[in-house]
Amino acid sequence: MNSSSLAALSEMAAGSSGVVESITGADSFRRKLSAMGLHPGRIVRRLAGQGAHGPLIVEVLGSQVAMGHSLAAHVKVRVNNRTLLLVGNPNVGKSVVFSRLTGLDVVSSNYPGTTVSYLSGGARLAGARFNIVDVPGIYSLEPASKADEVACRIISADGYDLLAIVVDATNLERNLFFALQILGLERPSVILLNKSDMALLKGIRIDARALSDRLGVPVVPFVAVTGEGLPELERAVRLFMKDGLPPRKHLPKTDEERWKLIGQLSRQVQHIEHKHPSLWEYLADISVRPATGLPLALGVLAASFFCVRTLGEGMIRWLLDPVFHRAYLPLLARGADFLPAMPLAREILLGASPHPLDSFGLLTTGVYVPLVAVLPYILSFHFILGFLEDLGYLPRLAVLLDRALHHLGLHGYGTIPITLGLGCKVPAIMAARVLETRRERVIAVALTMLLAPCMPQSAMIFGILAPSGWTYVAAVFGIVFAVGIAAGVLLHRILAGETPELFVEIPPYQRPRLKTLLSKTWLAVRSFLREAAPLIALGMLTLSILDAAGIISAISKWCGPVFSFWLGLPDAAAPVMVFGFLRKDVSIAMLAPLGLSPGQLVVACVFLSLYLPCVASASVLARELGLRDAARVILFNLAAATITAAVLNITRILI
Repeated sequence: MNSSSLAALSEMAAGSSGVVESITGADSFRRKLSAMGLHPGRIVRRLAGQGAHGPLIVEVLGSQVAMGHSLAAHVKVRVNNRTLLLVGNPNVGKSVVFSRLTGLDVVSSNYPGTTVSYLSGGARLAGARFNIVDVPGIYSLEPASKADEVACRIISADGYDLLAIVVDATNLERNLFFALQILGLERPSVILLNKSDMALLKGIRIDARALSDRLGVPVVPFVAVTGEGLPELERAVRLFMKDGLPPRKHLPKTDEERWKLIGQLSRQVQHIEHKHPSLWEYLADISVRPATGLPLALGVLAASFFCVRTLGEGMIRWLLDPVFHRAYLPLLARGADFLPAMPLAREILLGASPHPLDSFGLLTTGVYVPLVAVLPYILSFHFILGFLEDLGYLPRLAVLLDRALHHLGLHGYGTIPITLGLGCKVPAIMAARVLETRRERVIAVALTMLLAPCMPQSAMIFGILAPSGWTYVAAVFGIVFAVGIAAGVLLHRILAGETPELFVEIPPYQRPRLKTLLSKTWLAVRSFLREAAPLIALGMLTLSILDAAGIISAISKWCGPVFSFWLGLPDAAAPVMVFGFLRKDVSIAMLAPLGLSPGQLVVACVFLSLYLPCVASASVLARELGLRDAARVILFNLAAATITAAVLNITRILI
């Protein structure tokens, strides 16, 4: 987590140190500095300065040297950036504090050997460059999950300089327990009383100075969404850099002693005035009661998917698709004229057809699918998901659906990937990371693939079956949903392991901030572009080579009798079924000219909805679960699709 940067000696903050990288200027100047021990490879520390233009004082080999700013500018130093850890309970606003400090200068990383991610970014505090690390939120230094273990490892390591303990000012007592555990590590620390504005609205007043005196560490009232308290935080950081933080008072070592001290502190530093319940608190109450919460949840989900579909399709129709067809493809066509006369290479790169969904060209379909067909839904999904998350609604949805999901081997938080899967499978598979065990992730991903078609595919099902009657449309979605439920029950019984009980904090409702939403959305989009999009392009390249070699055509001919016997579909439907894993919605559209009866269309739509995932989903699935578990999920889904479609065909014939 430590990082370094190159800076002139004159730019270094007081108290910072580094290694001399190079010295420029006249030979006599360099020889003079070398005689004083200041040469490349030497450790140097800046102590102080006499204003912006006066001489600055540095320490080298135990001696102090004064030099002017213009001379110090010739000395380039590799400065070791200080590291600040943001720690705290979940839902205390750590991520908002992180966004306030770092802006968009953010990197998402997986902790070595795990799939647990944390964010890090750069920020300048008190004139010094800091590497800020947003540690996963935990309630205690005694880990209860993989994410807890990662957080504890980061905190117990030695690669940081300062801890910023983020405390929810509206819930001081509960947060102080973890804060006291952290302070017991005897590391340089500062406490941020975040959400101080919300605490005041609730009639909660905290004497930060008295709390600081009792704990022996700086305590800063903070409002992350507005930046209130940032100057006080910089003052505490400056104190730490100059003299180190003051020695802290004697702190309790056992949980019993900690709770006793917390009770004393709450009475001494916290004053609560009675306030009537607000509208937010009323909504928070009714949204977790089944009688009122379930109808509200249906309304929220319906509105969310309407927004996601409107945003996603709007970006495709009015922005990305026109840019691709009117700007990118003509540019690609002009560039193709310079390619050598190698038909095989042209077919692999550009495809057999100029339309991106009619072939497998790396530079056509390989660009169109991730950047035009999938990216808009990734963006719109994560914007809406971030809104619901920052609002505080997702934990309430998890509570409402927890009991039902336990029958499928999941707890309430399984609603997140399943709900996302109703729109696009790629972000849904990535969202399965929130689940604690590998068993849950496998079940969640399988259900994501089976419970319902993705949104573009659903639109095509409506379009192709609605003219025959809405009964057929309802039949497709009802059958797919029933198969998904049955698959969940079956997987719950055959996969070893137990379903963890739901344990999640229900935060108060709060107003989401646009800047935070945009930052979260950008991180999700950047993660997709860096991790998933290249895999999708690689999958397209593989398919392009197979198509150019005639292997896909041979498979289509070989599968024709199989589809005819099992599914009751004509041989002409075989290529459509084989090409379905490229884009399922396009495959459904390709059924239109085949002259199928409504019953055959139902069988084909159900099969295409349930069987192989599209290339984009399969690529991300392999990365998230590994090749072995991904193959198991795909084979399970293929078996479910084949059996279901065969039963439907037999039933259709008998009826």
